[in-house]
Amino acid sequence: MRLSHSLAPVTVAVALVLSLPYEAMPHPRVKAGEPAPRQPFGADCRTTVDGSHVVAYCHNPYADIDRVALHVECDRWWDLDVDGPAVDTGPAMTVRLAGRCWMEVRSVWISHQKR
Repeated sequence: MRLSHSLAPVTVAVALVLSLPYEAMPHPRVKAGEPAPRQPFGADCRTTVDGSHVVAYCHNPYADIDRVALHVECDRWWDLDVDGPAVDTGPAMTVRLAGRCWMEVRSVWISHQKR
């Protein structure tokens, strides 16, 4: 029986790969010297600003606890900025964070810390 010209190189390549030792074959899922992939982390937060009041809702869809804190920067130079207390957001938990300025709000952000 004669192999066709297009099938012969494929057959030889498969035979060579199967004859290699296990350590010599590439494994796409396992790479030497590379750390394990990072696990997803971090609560999803929504912030709203209404005049001088700020409200944020943070929902943690992951298994690790995320410690979130609200930070408010006020627009006026004499108005004190607000750094709210850190709150633990457990798995499948939603927390409400609030802060305010006396006058206008310049910026708002949420900090995350793995616990």
